[in-house]
Amino acid sequence: MLCVLVAGASPALQAQTFTVIHSFTGGPDGGVPFAGLARDKAGNLYGTTFQNGTHFDGTVFRLAPKGTGWIFTPLYEFAGGTDGGWPVAKPTVAPDGTLYGTTLGGGLNDEECPGNGYQGCGVVFHLTPPPTACKAAACPWTETVAYRFTGGFYQGTDGWNPRAEVVFDQAAALYGTTYNGGTATGSCKGGCGTVFQLTNSGGQWSENQLYSFAAGVDGAGPTAGLVFDSSGSLYSTTSHGGGGAGCPGGCGMVFALTPSGGSWTERILFGFQGGADGAGAWGGLVLDPSGDLYGATLDGPRGTCGVAYELTRSNGSWAFSVLAGLLPGPCGEGALASLVRDAAGNLYGTTYNGGAYGAGAVFKLTPSANGWTYTSLHDFTLEDDGGFPVSSLILDEAGNIYGTASSGGSAGGENCYPNEGCGVVFEITP
Repeated sequence: MLCVLVAGASPALQAQTFTVIHSFTGGPDGGVPFAGLARDKAGNLYGTTFQNGTHFDGTVFRLAPKGTGWIFTPLYEFAGGTDGGWPVAKPTVAPDGTLYGTTLGGGLNDEECPGNGYQGCGVVFHLTPPPTACKAAACPWTETVAYRFTGGFYQGTDGWNPRAEVVFDQAAALYGTTYNGGTATGSCKGGCGTVFQLTNSGGQWSENQLYSFAAGVDGAGPTAGLVFDSSGSLYSTTSHGGGGAGCPGGCGMVFALTPSGGSWTERILFGFQGGADGAGAWGGLVLDPSGDLYGATLDGPRGTCGVAYELTRSNGSWAFSVLAGLLPGPCGEGALASLVRDAAGNLYGTTYNGGAYGAGAVFKLTPSANGWTYTSLHDFTLEDDGGFPVSSLILDEAGNIYGTASSGGSAGGENCYPNEGCGVVFEITP
């Protein structure tokens, strides 16, 4: 384990303790975690790895707290066939404690969706624990597939290539996004992506496409999950489209979907232009108690690794503002994931590149009367502590922060492409 004391930037913060709680080996535990973590009521952490496992098609794992440490358990290893493969999203903990999630490929084990580079169009999966208490060292969970996407490369009417987690509504229906496919005719080869709903009747799930993107001002290529507000509207982002002239294919946008009379209407809240407002909304949104939205971008103006932004409700419309530039200084790619907000209104996130060693960082944004202050909580070195985080973060009741880094770690990189380590799960404690 690596334990590093990280001093905050101005204004000074209390020292934070960074600890690696699991370093992936590229064996049955998996490797290259692209997603963040989910947490259940007992404090267990759940996540996915994109690669490795027995079949090299990714895994789902659990970290259970015990004393001052953690017990790591692989829950499922994907085979890349009809069960799905290569998950890039974190699992969602259902009210009954089971897990739902998505995979980038697999499902229909054919060449219907070759554009993502992986066989199959992706699935929504369901994992259930053993029916009785398991006393063995390894206790795999049982997978069933809730839905297999079927869209062809040139048609893709039901969507394909889901890259985000799913979310439940109060009626236990599931909602998510696909990066490709859809019924709209747009400039994206294979479709520009969808927002979908899955409903369960008698144990069978059926898909309903709520919206199909067309790559114009309405956006294209959603990679983030969805959030509900109190009225039942959905909010998220697209990585491309949005009408911004500063990026090939558009700079991305923020949208809302509102239900009415059995259908859903899209409203564009903001389209990024690729200048001071940033570009590339790959991460999703966090909603505060007032209904305002916060997010971060992959790219930003020169000298930053993207920007953190806010959208505020104002007389029936939305006002966009940049809160802060991320990681001042030279940078390749900024935030690929959503922000998280604590009860005091502080925002936390990760950048893929930048930081003191160029391997990304965990940061905190603190609000004040004079604006927002950026503080790095940890700069990754791509050594034992990991590097290149793609994930969002989660916080527990004590203010501890948990996340993953896609590369680095103490277990070596010979088992994981691109041979820079298999990644880590980390904890930052106040």
